[in-house]
Amino acid sequence: EVQLVESGGGLVQAGGSLRLSCVVSGLSFDDYTIGWFRQAPGKGREEVSCISSRIGRTYYADSVKGRFTISRDHAKNTMYLQMNNLKPEDTAVYTCSGYLRTTTYWGQGTQVTVSS
Repeated sequence: EVQLVESGGGLVQAGGSLRLSCVVSGLSFDDYTIGWFRQAPGKGREEVSCISSRIGRTYYADSVKGRFTISRDHAKNTMYLQMNNLKPEDTAVYTCSGYLRTTTYWGQGTQVTVSS
């Protein structure tokens, strides 16, 4: 059974930092691209960042480049999203995902709220 469990969300002031974690079981980082998506109220889901299988190439949305850093720890089966210099527009539910071709797995999401 594949499970993705996020943690680390919360309330932070603008300019602050948070680190999200996603513990993954049942799929291999060597096979699946893993990433973070977010959805703000009234908006569509946006891919924030991802890291590809094997070589670990990273992608960042323009809105978070230079502020967010994605990483993974194979030994802990955990993916991280370090979020610095947070802005109110970063407020959203953040969900981790693992996907390969047409198969996608999702976590339950964690709320990030940035106050101005």
